[in-house]
Amino acid sequence: MTLVDAYLGALKMMESTGPRPLRQAAAFIAASPELVEEAELRAHLGAADPNDELRRALSLRLAIFDHQAEDAAWTEDTPPNTRERREVVLRLLNVEEETASLLGDLIPIANLDEPIVIADKWTPWYTEDLKRSRDFYWQHYCESLQAAPHWDSKAITALDKATDRVVERLANPTAAEAYQAKGLVVGYVQSGKTANFTGVIAKAIDAGYRLIIVLSGTTDLLRTQTQRRLDMELVGQENILRGIKPDDEAALDATDYFRDDPDWDHFVRHGVRPSDGGGSDLYRLTKKSFDYKSLELGISALDFPKRERHLPLFHPANLFAGNTRLAVVKKNSTVLKKLVADLNKITTRLEEVPTLIIDDESDQASVNTSRPKPLSIEAKKKRSAINRHIAELLKMLPRAQYVGYTATPFANVFIDPNDTEDIFPKNFLIALPPGPGYMGARDFHDLNLDIPLEERTKENSAEKAHVRIVNEDENEQDADLQRALDTFVLTGAVKLYRESLGRSTFRHHTMLYHVAMQKDAHREQRAKVKEMWDRSGYRSASCFERLRDLYDTDILPVTRGPEGGVAPSTFDELVPFIGDTVNRIGKTGHPVLVVNSDKIEGEELDFATDPHVWRVLVGGNKLARGFTVEGLTVSYYLRKSRQADTMMQMGRWFGYRAGYRDLVRLYTTQALYDEFEDICQDEEFFRDELRQYAPFGVDGSPQITPSQIPPLVAQHHPKIKPTAANKMYNARIEQRRTPMKEPSSGYPLVSDGSSLQDNTQAFLPLLSSAVAHPEVLDLDGRPVSVLSTQVTNEELVSILSQLHWFKEDSFRPDLNFLRQAKPDTIADWYVVLPQLKGQDAQVTIDGVGPLSVHRRRVINGKLQAKSQPADRSLVQPIANRPKSTRGGMLLYPMVPRDATIRGKLFPSDVVMAFTLFLPQASGATDGKLITWTTKDSSLPDYALVSV
Repeated sequence: MTLVDAYLGALKMMESTGPRPLRQAAAFIAASPELVEEAELRAHLGAADPNDELRRALSLRLAIFDHQAEDAAWTEDTPPNTRERREVVLRLLNVEEETASLLGDLIPIANLDEPIVIADKWTPWYTEDLKRSRDFYWQHYCESLQAAPHWDSKAITALDKATDRVVERLANPTAAEAYQAKGLVVGYVQSGKTANFTGVIAKAIDAGYRLIIVLSGTTDLLRTQTQRRLDMELVGQENILRGIKPDDEAALDATDYFRDDPDWDHFVRHGVRPSDGGGSDLYRLTKKSFDYKSLELGISALDFPKRERHLPLFHPANLFAGNTRLAVVKKNSTVLKKLVADLNKITTRLEEVPTLIIDDESDQASVNTSRPKPLSIEAKKKRSAINRHIAELLKMLPRAQYVGYTATPFANVFIDPNDTEDIFPKNFLIALPPGPGYMGARDFHDLNLDIPLEERTKENSAEKAHVRIVNEDENEQDADLQRALDTFVLTGAVKLYRESLGRSTFRHHTMLYHVAMQKDAHREQRAKVKEMWDRSGYRSASCFERLRDLYDTDILPVTRGPEGGVAPSTFDELVPFIGDTVNRIGKTGHPVLVVNSDKIEGEELDFATDPHVWRVLVGGNKLARGFTVEGLTVSYYLRKSRQADTMMQMGRWFGYRAGYRDLVRLYTTQALYDEFEDICQDEEFFRDELRQYAPFGVDGSPQITPSQIPPLVAQHHPKIKPTAANKMYNARIEQRRTPMKEPSSGYPLVSDGSSLQDNTQAFLPLLSSAVAHPEVLDLDGRPVSVLSTQVTNEELVSILSQLHWFKEDSFRPDLNFLRQAKPDTIADWYVVLPQLKGQDAQVTIDGVGPLSVHRRRVINGKLQAKSQPADRSLVQPIANRPKSTRGGMLLYPMVPRDATIRGKLFPSDVVMAFTLFLPQASGATDGKLITWTTKDSSLPDYALVSV
């Protein structure tokens, strides 16, 4: 027995009891108080690195105690994740003052981002006591994550909290009355949605759900990856082997993973048969090698025998003594038809079976696209195939809970909520925060970066660090592809250098080449990339001059930045690792691999069984949704789409890049990069809106319910819709009470001179007043020149009421709110026109001036009129003052970037763009941020509200 073993055992004891005297528990396990002196514990922790087993276990246990709900008996009603809670924890652990101080330094209180929850009222049933008393699969899942180096205590605690938010909104599986909840969980692309629904499944099984159906996308590649992940982290060795004896060679040969999976030793071990350890045995109806098949004579494998035959299956006496069935099925009509047919054959009454249906990539295939509007009874019968089978499952399983998962929710929230048989998330919508270490939009786009373009470098700009612009002309793209391949080789060499230092291990290293969807095109592209690879000279010193320049100008500057890792200070130090990299890339075949639905001998991609996938992957749809491209470091992406959800799902470069964030590169065109930035802003807008509406109102009721989500969807790019048109509908907002208003792309087209002239004329009195009041304001110690004025809310509403918009409804809900505001909530506005440096920026507009005009890019006739983050700090603090009744307004006369200006402009040349910051006193007193009205059938059908 060692000190580490003793303290690990003590922490294990606290899983079900809460914090208790730490040293005393360790001494009890060690049977030797001298072995577990706290001074020795402090010495061990002080010398240990963050991946030390005891330090990780202690970090996880403290994080769990920190965030546990207030209703746990030991918490003394202290709020989660606060200093007060930590003081209670340390007091109950009864540690010495020096130990408490060390724990505070090594394991600070986690600042966890909360999931955003929009939900109907529900009956609480998933209590802390229930969690602690039935946590077999959840605890073992946590242990499997704890053993993974990229899962730290903060990430596991965040997962615990997020999965609680989902499970608590499902129906109580033991309730006498059947209840069916439908919900949607929204994550980011490649952000850990599988980890979340694996945790939800673990907790659901512990709570009593006995049929788990996972709809895992539309490809065998994704279904297989999902099956293996669940088998490895949830199902575990005991459920896979099913008691096979170690000497039964034939049975072992027929068992998934045992013979051919290099990670078999890392599959979770429960230690006992789950039913002997307080859990439920898991029977897999699908395996890694095959999807669901008709059971026919083996139909009993899907049945649910009852211990107490006179009681229903959902009675605790039967439920907690029963086994659980798990099916991971592809969203394929034939497969789902077999599952529906077999369920209809079993002897158990289906209305008694607590069922959880997890729909991964739920906006793909699951949504009914055969439905005309308005939805009629006849139309309900005409559903697309996958949607029809899901509807059948929900109808035949009244206790089934449906939880869809997606990173692109727009198709789901546009489903008609009045269609009771469909999958609209009528009960809850949960938006997950990204986990620690996630690389998302802000790691590739300089969103709201307050640094002038000319001052941005690879050290301070996400774009310059990770994005490389490809020439729009196909005939000029060879040089860009060569640089991408060179980057792939160099980053692989840096990974091997880091391995040599013992810092990390990199099992897979991949580059994605995604230019087209068609399989025929993939063959041509593979030939092109192969030819370039073969003539790149990587097996000789002939390429060194080219690689040296790229290393010095591209790789090194980023590794020296704020997110950089260790790297050789000179190219010559890296040279020994380049040969090893090229050998590894070509070890299992040609470095360039096509990944699509074609079956080519020796060309299959399998990250699970292949110990090292170091390849360039050429593909399309098969690599574009759900499937995780392991080790992805370089992406060469040129494929276009006109739908935001389709484009976002193809962004495989988003994800977790532990140990090599600084090496990640995206090669794409400027146009595609700008489009991705727009759709990333669509996504952030959706989440920002949800965040505002998530808190319950003062009367305890939800501010909005999921059926009212669609109007919160925005479209930043005029030609990229959120999703397919036949998936979109909307309700009508009467008032929008959000604290910041920036109409942005809602202004008239730059070619609509008549509307622009009217808008400018409406603002001219305000411009005249501002020109007469120049000011110099202080912005973080820097003087900023502005023009300013003040207007009453009544005067501003009069101006805004005269404006024309690209869509009639663009600003109507916001104007309605401003119009009804009283002087004690919005009295007046401080209006600021930021002024640019240089005389060439000074103009007059219809004789009013001089003043600055601002330039913005034009996309398809629309000026992308947005405020600057730095400018916002000139007026936002005024609106944010406690009980302030004065709002702040930024006003920008704007023109296209390429507009010719010769000292004066006509009103028809200018887009009068503005941003409003509402005063703090204008907050809705009833706690509701928006109000709704029924859509007037005589008005146009607005599917979107532009930002």
